[in-house]
Amino acid sequence: MTVAVTGASGQLGRLVVEALLREGVTPVAVVRDPAKVADLAGRGVEVRQATFDDPESLDRAFAGVDRVLLISGNEFGKRVEQHTNVIRAAERAGVELLAYTSIPQADSNPLILAQEHTGTEAALADSTVPYVLLRNGWYWENYTRGLAHAVETGVLYGAAGQGRVSGAARADYADAAAHVLTTEGHAGQVYELGGDAGLTYVELAQSISEAAGKPVRYEDLPQADYAAALEKGGVPAGFAQVLADADNGISNGILEVGSGHLRKLLGRPAAPAVEVFRAALA
Repeated sequence: MTVAVTGASGQLGRLVVEALLREGVTPVAVVRDPAKVADLAGRGVEVRQATFDDPESLDRAFAGVDRVLLISGNEFGKRVEQHTNVIRAAERAGVELLAYTSIPQADSNPLILAQEHTGTEAALADSTVPYVLLRNGWYWENYTRGLAHAVETGVLYGAAGQGRVSGAARADYADAAAHVLTTEGHAGQVYELGGDAGLTYVELAQSISEAAGKPVRYEDLPQADYAAALEKGGVPAGFAQVLADADNGISNGILEVGSGHLRKLLGRPAAPAVEVFRAALA
């Protein structure tokens, strides 16, 4: 079985490659810049260069491939078109399974972040390639960018109210993807993926405090004020709006996942937030 991983030089992609190697499967790493994965090539991973904007490069990348993991791209505003290029290339290659990293409740999720996932899922539904949806919840690593600031000031800011977020470590989502790619019975499945226990931001602050050994409290802000604070802290204006919108979604339960699918795929509990934060601070 030949498995191709798109975006294999990215944070999630590399972890999936490592998980596949642990499963005894040597994947095809599909990347824009092969130089970024020279270390993987040195370990026997086949590297193929392709971009989502170049269908011919995707045809070459998927030649002889049985299964594909499409890790959602990062060029906002272009992703539906780019992902559709991948889907069509998978069709032409006769791929037996395409797994796509989406977002929880993508068919009804109102978040700004969800819209291109919704469009991609629609493109998959219109395709002939067998597919499985990996609707990844929030990564605990999403909070590590501001971790040092929260520890230094003793305050975690957000706009999530009392909502809960069912996060998990990026490595756990990678392990789940590797399991789906190397086992049977997943075509047509929709996996709503998230950690075992949803945390409020008050509890997130407590996890940061435990990891750092210093008191950290949560301060809830109106959505517009939080976006302004992010922008003041150096986050680009457009992305600050996206993050504030995500927090507002959390306040409404959009990123609370109670399916148990991640634990089932992993065969174990997901890593708690405090472990991710402790590792980041170390």
